[in-house]
Amino acid sequence: MRNLLPIIRTNDSHPGGRSAMTCRFRCGDACFHEVPNTTANPYVGDVIAGALSRRSVMRAAAVVTATAAAGTALSVAAAPQAEAAPAAGRHKPGSKGARGLRFEPVAPNTNDVVTIPEGYAQDVVIRWGEPILRGAPAFDPEKQTAKAQAGQFGYNNDFIALLPLPGEHNRQILVANHEYTDEVLMFRGYDAANPTREQVEIAWAAHGLSAVVVEGEHRTGKLTPVSRHPLNRRVTATTEFRLTGPAAGSDLLKTSSDPTGRKVLGTLNNCAGGTTPWGTTLHGEENFNQYFANASRDTDKRYGIGTGATERKWERFDKRFDVAQEPNEVHRHGYVVELDPYDPDSTPRKHTALGRFKHEGATVRLTDDGRPVVYSGDDERFDYFYKFVGSKRMKKGSSRAVREHNLSLLDEGTLYVAKLTGDSPAIEIDGTGKLPKDGEFDGSGEWIPLATATSRGAVSHVEGMTADEVFVFTRLAGDKVGATKMDRPEDIEPNPHTGKVYVALTNNTNRGVGANAKADEANPRNANKHGHILELTERWNRAESTRFAWTLFLVAGDPEDPATYFAGFPKDDVSPISCPDNVAFDNHGNLWISTDGAQLGSHDGLFGVATRGDRRGELKQFLTVPIGAETCGPLVQDRRVLVAVQHPGEISGATVEKPASTWPDGPGRIVRPAVVAVWRKDGSDIGV
Repeated sequence: MRNLLPIIRTNDSHPGGRSAMTCRFRCGDACFHEVPNTTANPYVGDVIAGALSRRSVMRAAAVVTATAAAGTALSVAAAPQAEAAPAAGRHKPGSKGARGLRFEPVAPNTNDVVTIPEGYAQDVVIRWGEPILRGAPAFDPEKQTAKAQAGQFGYNNDFIALLPLPGEHNRQILVANHEYTDEVLMFRGYDAANPTREQVEIAWAAHGLSAVVVEGEHRTGKLTPVSRHPLNRRVTATTEFRLTGPAAGSDLLKTSSDPTGRKVLGTLNNCAGGTTPWGTTLHGEENFNQYFANASRDTDKRYGIGTGATERKWERFDKRFDVAQEPNEVHRHGYVVELDPYDPDSTPRKHTALGRFKHEGATVRLTDDGRPVVYSGDDERFDYFYKFVGSKRMKKGSSRAVREHNLSLLDEGTLYVAKLTGDSPAIEIDGTGKLPKDGEFDGSGEWIPLATATSRGAVSHVEGMTADEVFVFTRLAGDKVGATKMDRPEDIEPNPHTGKVYVALTNNTNRGVGANAKADEANPRNANKHGHILELTERWNRAESTRFAWTLFLVAGDPEDPATYFAGFPKDDVSPISCPDNVAFDNHGNLWISTDGAQLGSHDGLFGVATRGDRRGELKQFLTVPIGAETCGPLVQDRRVLVAVQHPGEISGATVEKPASTWPDGPGRIVRPAVVAVWRKDGSDIGV
């Protein structure tokens, strides 16, 4: 698979691989700001790279406990046309490969389409602006209004979930996050220095969440939205939420408009998420910092909140976005949101017990006795990853009493942060990728308790911080207990087949640069621009354990680079991958990885990799996304793969008048984020 393309858009590239426009609108140029974490905690960074011929062997944890080849590229427009993708690789469809991954890998490319394997088909499920609520008008980019957008599918879809809909044949509920808005790609003649109130209110309505019922075709994987279904719902930046858990009602959360500290308007920058065993969805508020202006406190600085005006200028139209006027409003964002898609009249919740930081997402597994365990990463250079272990057991059933009980499961329990230790002497870890003498990068770890919430109150385990402070200033609590600094921990998901937990670490080009923390055994390479994936094994494979073992499962990059590693699988037979972001599992136990900001000259994509058996580490690219886009979602079912194509055309200098992409509807039409479904043309299962 040596068909790598030259690096593209170098003038547009920001650190970490995102475009300058992405940095502006998605995360407020986080890569160009001072690193928020200036503590001297041990840094898990920069090493690995030369694990070329061995397979990692997990070691027992011992730490303290406490309380692409030929493809079909379809430009998904009104009349899609097939386009040949370049050939690469050795595998033949349906022959070699781990079960679930028997497809011809798509080669790296820069096509302005969604490119998929030979023998597969695709279709757009839903686009930004499509009406989903009663009374919502058809999408018209020249006549946008906030009222219309509040009834239409939101912008920049990220996390997606499909939930069953009993009693309605072949229908499911699609739930999607809408992370942020690209105003320059939404409004003709947009003036970034002087947005209008109408434009700002449209952006408020384009943020948040969408729930929409979709109907599947019997013979294909196509999904069609059922507009105006009674379960369809929009949640926006002005929807009322309940703050729940130990910090609800705290003085730190009270504002002039909410003296109770229990009611907040809106959810912002929802990135990845998860589904719960009790039938709800979780959504992580990530780069919320960029929406708030005029900060001055040290706690604000630790969260990357700026001292001046914001990019979008929302503070001009609502004082809650001005920290100088409403100092506590910013404390009411940065949580995990829970939505009940089966009750469109329910009030969504923000769970303070899961801590406040830049949640990439939140994924759930149950302990053997039925208590929830939630994993979440803090998507920032040199920050941490966490888990919450609930103290209440899930109840089975669908009665109102059962649902109310289950909706409270994430309000009581203990919040932990991870500390990793390598098993090689520090002198053997020099940041060049040279292996330590034992021939592998691995070690042990512990979950350090930060605070415990009960029905009678909450207790802090962090010296010098109250429980309220731990739950509201969680990053500072992690600093105090010496958590391990990581390279942008994003999605974290347990494998439902094995219980092993996979942590996507997207990149960190600041590692080892200047006074920044340097390499240790758990993160590959200084100036890490490609990222890597950790594999954790909880002690005795028990989700509630406070000890774990870890190993490096994948070190991303060009397989020809000796500093890459694919769990020991031969590197001449894998796809190149860069900047892992969101992850998911199929029913065969394979890990599927979507990328964000790939640094190998091709567009971002979706990859599948075997996690066990003699093909462990076999990684294949399943699709690529259009110009400027990021691959989000993803969701892998037996006969269907869904991805959220986020921010297509997001290239510096692009505008409505001068688009960089014409996806998905072709020339002359406005570029629109959308959800795409992919399936096998013969109706068989994916990759078998």
